[in-house]
Amino acid sequence: MSASTNLGGVATPAVPTSGIGLDTSRLSSRANLEKAGKQFEAVFTGMMLKSMRQGHLASELFESKGIDTFREMQDQKLAQSMADHAPLGIGKAMVDFLAKSQADAEKTAAAEKAAARGVTTP
Repeated sequence: MSASTNLGGVATPAVPTSGIGLDTSRLSSRANLEKAGKQFEAVFTGMMLKSMRQGHLASELFESKGIDTFREMQDQKLAQSMADHAPLGIGKAMVDFLAKSQADAEKTAAAEKAAARGVTTP
């Protein structure tokens, strides 16, 4: 739902608050896609490590909030290192999928423009 806000007599358009941006221009560059793929790989690996740590296999004799915080930071660095040096492949799969989708979207847009002008494309 989009409504405008009145600030001091000046109407300003409401900004969507869903947290999802509509600007997809950053996806047009392969380098940007690859950077996003690496970041996704790191987040995914971090979530996997965190999930693995939740299965308490060791004694809780030496457990504390400080150790938990240190382990979280250590896991975050480990996940980033794994994404950079030994990726699982999920980031690359995401990049390939998005690149193919972007290429298909550009091809469709070009075909629609050509059809609007009355030109046929193969």
